Amino acid sequence: MKFGAIAPKDARGATAVHTIRQGSLVLKKGTLIGPAEIAALEEAGIKDIVVAQLEPDDVSEDVAAAEIAKKIAGAGVHIDRAFTGRANLFAQAAGVLVVDKDAIDKLNRVDEAITFATLPAFKPVVAGEMIATVKIIPFAVAKAARDAALAGIKAPLLRVAPYRIHKVGVVSTVLPGLAAKVIEKTLKITADRLAPAGAAIVAERRVPHDRAALARALDEVLKAGAEMAIVFGASAIADRRDVIPTALESIGGKVEHFGMPVDPGNLMMIGDARGHPVLGAPGCARSPKENGFDWVLMRLLAGLPVPREDITGLGVGGLLMEIVTRPQPREEAAKPGRAIAAVVLGAGKSSRMGGPNKLLAEINGKPLVRIVTEAALASQARPVVVVTGHQRDRVEAALQGLPVKLTHNPHYADGLGTSLKAGIAALPAAADGAIVCLGDMPQVDAALIDRLIGAFDPEKGALVVIPTIDGKRGNPVVWSRRFFGDLMGVEGDVGARHLIGRYAEAVAEVPLTGAAALTDVDTPEALEAVKKELERT
Repeated sequence: MKFGAIAPKDARGATAVHTIRQGSLVLKKGTLIGPAEIAALEEAGIKDIVVAQLEPDDVSEDVAAAEIAKKIAGAGVHIDRAFTGRANLFAQAAGVLVVDKDAIDKLNRVDEAITFATLPAFKPVVAGEMIATVKIIPFAVAKAARDAALAGIKAPLLRVAPYRIHKVGVVSTVLPGLAAKVIEKTLKITADRLAPAGAAIVAERRVPHDRAALARALDEVLKAGAEMAIVFGASAIADRRDVIPTALESIGGKVEHFGMPVDPGNLMMIGDARGHPVLGAPGCARSPKENGFDWVLMRLLAGLPVPREDITGLGVGGLLMEIVTRPQPREEAAKPGRAIAAVVLGAGKSSRMGGPNKLLAEINGKPLVRIVTEAALASQARPVVVVTGHQRDRVEAALQGLPVKLTHNPHYADGLGTSLKAGIAALPAAADGAIVCLGDMPQVDAALIDRLIGAFDPEKGALVVIPTIDGKRGNPVVWSRRFFGDLMGVEGDVGARHLIGRYAEAVAEVPLTGAAALTDVDTPEALEAVKKELERT
């Protein structure tokens, strides 16, 4: 290929290398120069233009890209028309992308002018998703290089394996302390995982965490038509001789592999029963966050084998995220008394009260915000930080004489998230965590706060502690320092509930009686009801 600057009159049949803008002329890079382009260039006063000119032994970029893409593409792949040296490949239907990495590496070594890029191997894809692209770097490639590339492609280098399994059975084992709502949430998350593959849960069982009971349940879901079975154990699999592996073997199944160098996702079992895959799910599979379980599940749904060498080869790149429930550093000994601070949110505008600042409303002669703050001070929490905002001077006056740290949030009108950020930012570096108290919950007393603080136990994975009443979650909430960065990123007026869902494996619930943890004062009617309740005691 010839490459260089020539006069426009000599450029017929060549390709413009650079975009030219002069006056009203716009000649884009890659334009094939013809009579009209030559006339426009000369009229604009262009003396020379940098072009690429094909020689007899060259193949144009679009032709080469199209030829290579056609030979690369396998089943389930659509190729778009090549343009500017690029041929894009798309999935024709939902499935899992299968690539021949070694052959692709070999293709990319043929000539620097020829490149081929794909999405990651075994990535789940949807119909119409771009999965790969052939790009010819210069405007033409030597025929010898094109021919060498085509000769090296012995078979298609990528295909989309369609999903073949559509009926899934789920068995959950139960131990004392495992709430029914945990199972319900797990089933919903699993159904959401299966939906992109066109699969659904067709049979579901809940049985004691016992080998015989689990074996019967597995047998039942398979007989009910399940093409795959997933077991969510109340206790993680610890060994091949544990409940889930032995239950599988007792119905004639086989454990094909246990354990995976992916974190989270280590404790996963892959097995087979009567020609159907059986997965012993790791605990992280109860969370919607991507983990090693997803990688294996989608391949199996597409009918693709997951041999041992593929599992053991997942280690590089297998550390997906920090395991929030893991103590850091690991060698740190458990502390009998963690340093938990308190953040009292007292910056709100009380918009639902119709005018008055509810935090200044008095019960038994004390403003609401002072009642809440005194409860925090009477607890184990230290220090106590109070965030002010709306009517700052009056709120601070209501707290006169209390040994608290006051921090003002000038952006309080933008929502609770800004106050949460201000409160967390004001905490000392020595705080291991913080209990976030709402300034309009005067029935939360020191005993309730101390009970929540007592349940905070990083060594056992209890990094977020939430009170519950009849299964409903309330306030205040204890947060480990591990999540301070997330809390400071909360925006708007919705609080941090989404973080509780994101880090479900780190949440510990404390069941309570009474209504204190659910009762806040948002309206005049609510204030009157709480006032009557507290003034009686």
